[in-house]
Amino acid sequence: MLYLMHEARNLMLAPMRMAAEATKLACENAFHPLSYAPNRNVISAGCEMFERTTRSYPKPAFDLPAPERIVWEKPFCRVLAFGDDASKPKMLLVAPMSGHYATLLRGTVAAFVDTHQVFITDWTNAREVPLAEGAFGLSDYIDYCIEIFEALGPDLNVTAVCQPSVPVVAAIARMEEDGNPLAPRSAVLIGGPIDTRCSPTSVNAMAQEKGIRWFEQNCIQSVPHGYRGASRSVYPGFMQLVGFMSMNPERHSGSHWDMFDHLVAGDGESAEKHRRFYDEYLAVMDLTAEFYLETVEKVFIEHALPKGELMHHDRVVDLGAIRECRLMAIEGEKDDITGIGQTRAVLDLAANVPADRKAYHLQPDAGHYGIFNGSRFRAEIVPQILAFTETDASRPIVVAARGAHQIIPQETRSSRFRDAQSHAVRNEHRPSEHHWHRGVTANRSARRMKDGGSGKRSTMGKAVRAS
Repeated sequence: MLYLMHEARNLMLAPMRMAAEATKLACENAFHPLSYAPNRNVISAGCEMFERTTRSYPKPAFDLPAPERIVWEKPFCRVLAFGDDASKPKMLLVAPMSGHYATLLRGTVAAFVDTHQVFITDWTNAREVPLAEGAFGLSDYIDYCIEIFEALGPDLNVTAVCQPSVPVVAAIARMEEDGNPLAPRSAVLIGGPIDTRCSPTSVNAMAQEKGIRWFEQNCIQSVPHGYRGASRSVYPGFMQLVGFMSMNPERHSGSHWDMFDHLVAGDGESAEKHRRFYDEYLAVMDLTAEFYLETVEKVFIEHALPKGELMHHDRVVDLGAIRECRLMAIEGEKDDITGIGQTRAVLDLAANVPADRKAYHLQPDAGHYGIFNGSRFRAEIVPQILAFTETDASRPIVVAARGAHQIIPQETRSSRFRDAQSHAVRNEHRPSEHHWHRGVTANRSARRMKDGGSGKRSTMGKAVRAS
């Protein structure tokens, strides 16, 4: 019913959005009388903000300079390749299937495309997959990972961003247990929830408090008619988006007010940065109900992987089976989604991987988004990953540390992070980590200086808000 109400709301607002777009165009057209109105900038800005906050955003394009092609495809996923230089090392980026499209990792792809032949998993919006294609659960996700590794191997380097860390490492364990020669040569796990008992965040706490029954009753909807996946049970993307934004409501509302002020002031550059970020951030996809519920239950409630209880079909996933694949864990000091120690736990669980074939990097002052995208990622994390993946398999891994707490010796990890207490340094990451926020912050500071340090918004912005 909620999905139907969401679709009805979009249909009812469609004429209003069209009227808002027409009014905005009139304000910008020198041949229209409205373009000479005293408050035309306020009217135009208000119309754009209304249209943007009520629209449904389509899947963005990667728009990278490297050639893009499909190299593997199944109903719920396809693998895209960037670049055609087969002589470069192979890097597979496993994008999260957690509500956003794989294009959220556009900057991550761009960071490696010059040095690697880059592949990325492009997950399909579940509402576009016909019901006849069957279900897609956590075991199916692991199956997809194994098939992709086999298709792209050998000598494949894998980087899993956030949620796919669990199925990726489970797939590697299964492949090594079965003696599969096409298992990846290295795996980098970035902000992955391997063991959510370590430094639990608000996301982890909610799963524990609510229980799986609550998620089944409140988060699962049926895809309405009009889509290829009609009648499929899904976790809708619009509900996930509400969850994302509710974690930092003041930041998002403030950013939209800032954009309104930029439009009124004619600051097109800052407004364009806002558009680019939110065109990506607000584009969301549905997840299959079975995958979503199994992930919540197995990863966040039961902690099945670290307990040795995660099942892949009828077999237990044993991370002790990993012996050849080199492992690196990357975490952010201020990650408010995946707490410190949750990803690092894989280095302890994969006990049969020699210590000199493991590496760990803790990025200072970085939140969740900052450990896989942005300037800090490119300048400080990418060199760590390159040093790790380019190391010859026969030699010990040496990753240069930039700071006293970046690389932590293996023997100190268990004692420091095995308890379930929150880490003292885990705070909400600052908005300045977002690439688009730099222009916002600079513009706000300039306005404050112009207003005599009052910190108030522009007069036009205040007038509209008061009305």
